Amino acid sequence: MGKTLSDVTPLRFEEVSGQMKSRIWNALMREHHYLGYGRSVGCLKYLIYSRTGVLLALTGWGAAVWKLRSRDRAIGWGAEERARYLNRIANNNRFLILPEVRISHLASHLLAEQVKFLKRDWPAHYGEPLVMCETFVDGARFSGTSYKAANWIHVGTTQGYARQAGEFRYHGARKEVYLYAVTKTFYKDLGCPKAPEVSLRHDYLSFLPRIRSRGEAMQQQFSQWSKRCPAPMNLKGEDLTELMSELNVYHGLFSDCFGRVEHGPMSAMYLQGLLSNLERKSMEPIAITVSGQSRVKGLQKFIGVGVWEVDVLAQRHQEEASQTLADPEGVLSVDGSDFPKKGKESVGVARQYCGRLGKIDNCQSGVFLAYSGSKGYALLDRRLFLPEGWFTSEQKERREKCRIPEDTTFKTKWELALEMIEKAVSSGLFPGRWVTGDDAYGMIPEFRARLPKGLLCLLDIPSNTRVWKKRPETHLPPGSGKGRPFQKERVKPGQPKPKTVADLAKDPSLEWKTVTIAEGAQGPIRAEVARRRVVEAYGNFPGEDLWVFFRRSLADGQIKYAFSNAPQDTPLQEMVRVSGLRWPIEQCFQEGKGEIGMDHYEHRSWDAWHRHMTFVFIAQLFLLRMRHHLKKKSGADLATGGARDEGHSSAENVQRGVRPGDPGVLPEAELRGVSLTPESETEKTGV
Repeated sequence: MGKTLSDVTPLRFEEVSGQMKSRIWNALMREHHYLGYGRSVGCLKYLIYSRTGVLLALTGWGAAVWKLRSRDRAIGWGAEERARYLNRIANNNRFLILPEVRISHLASHLLAEQVKFLKRDWPAHYGEPLVMCETFVDGARFSGTSYKAANWIHVGTTQGYARQAGEFRYHGARKEVYLYAVTKTFYKDLGCPKAPEVSLRHDYLSFLPRIRSRGEAMQQQFSQWSKRCPAPMNLKGEDLTELMSELNVYHGLFSDCFGRVEHGPMSAMYLQGLLSNLERKSMEPIAITVSGQSRVKGLQKFIGVGVWEVDVLAQRHQEEASQTLADPEGVLSVDGSDFPKKGKESVGVARQYCGRLGKIDNCQSGVFLAYSGSKGYALLDRRLFLPEGWFTSEQKERREKCRIPEDTTFKTKWELALEMIEKAVSSGLFPGRWVTGDDAYGMIPEFRARLPKGLLCLLDIPSNTRVWKKRPETHLPPGSGKGRPFQKERVKPGQPKPKTVADLAKDPSLEWKTVTIAEGAQGPIRAEVARRRVVEAYGNFPGEDLWVFFRRSLADGQIKYAFSNAPQDTPLQEMVRVSGLRWPIEQCFQEGKGEIGMDHYEHRSWDAWHRHMTFVFIAQLFLLRMRHHLKKKSGADLATGGARDEGHSSAENVQRGVRPGDPGVLPEAELRGVSLTPESETEKTGV
């Protein structure tokens, strides 16, 4: 077992059910807890395991104490409120960390994490939502440090009575009372219309302002983000002031996703840093510039080892992205993005093909999911690709050092992409029926076959992809059959050979049509398109019937190819529309790396990589929201560094279906600026 908290987290909480687990819980509590075990222990029991499956601790929760003066005074209860709302309070009547477990800060971390699972399970047992937790600490034995560190509040001392056989009997053993508010509106949720006025020095109410003032002091310290550190939008005076105000409101949407008081200001500082005009958006420049003094170590701990769940933050981001972008005709896009790295210490780093460098080199590789539609586009999800070499037994120490979860297994990039697509579709947050992607996914038949039911695809393929114009005749070769290696029907001898899609594009029978992909600032963006039903070829085996979609640039004649599983009666214009939404994910990468520090991170661990990327997504979404907000306010779009009188803006490049480096596209240095304008608004905004 590890000796630090990072060695055992994330913890796994398992509610005790069934006789076998109940006997284990009872026996361990009877043997190791100073109060032993009795029938009075509450009905909710938990076994808490490390990420590697080692049992670390046990907890027990039951009904709240009927009468408790210090608690009732702290929350303002009378007899009527107590009778009505008592079942909304859980009593932590047993808490045991096994004797052999010696890990600093485990107790406070466990208490903080426990609340999430207790909040989930409590209503099923007591028929009421969980609003508050209480516990008693024997001051003669314990100081209550772990409860204090987990933000439980000391509110007083018991009077030394216990309820037995329906009566309160004096036993003389006074205990310290601690409370933890699960909801922000606990006064109202417990039947109190307003907070009571109390003057006890250790009262819950008197302690809350100290917590708030601590957070406010840190927030004030990080308020130096001003004209010296503006967002990457050309704002002036009142617009900049409004942006700062809007950012505070926006950050507040995510404030309850973090574990401790200090995390709120730290998260605000990191977000502000990513939105700044710093040349390098790594820890030290952000901490010094945004806070006005060096808080580098604190920021490093927050991103690297801070006790908070990035999945909760990521889910909140998707919920907010859905409110901004959800469109019945929306399109999901998957693509990879690579990050060159030196050394061998960063999680997932290996010698592999690096798209950014155009060669095999040392890099990390991520798989990303984006969503685009008439309201704009944004990155939604991310997965770090771990090469197979990271899963050998020789690399175990390396995996542990990077804090890779124990249950992580090797998955290909297309499997990671499929995970994200399935999650987005099942969430119901992002309507639409299309997914696009590059040839890393278009060339994988299993990826297309395993897409969620009803989801159509338009996926890039290389020019040398082979297809048949019509399905060839097939047969089972002699000697094949059950139990033999070649059971699929193969093409009969003498049948036409499959052709490449590049050859198919030269077929004079192909009907090309000139279409308008989008309306740009310098006029309509047009291209020639065509399509044809084909049969995919796997060597000598025919695959499924698909569309091949051709898109030819009018500027240089370059042709791009894509497979689609759309039905045969799908209108051509619908495929044209979807093809125009293939490239926003590329624009997200360009904006993320060019303006928001997507590739500026210096973190090495698994958690830190995913946390950084999530903050990048949140920053991009804020900029999109601000563009919408200021556009409605002024009736005109904001100028960005990406727009030019000559050439093409970055938004136009998206609509044209081209990327930095393609013929006729401005170099990446000329495309700097946050161009988060929805494609449907291009004609109005002139971007």
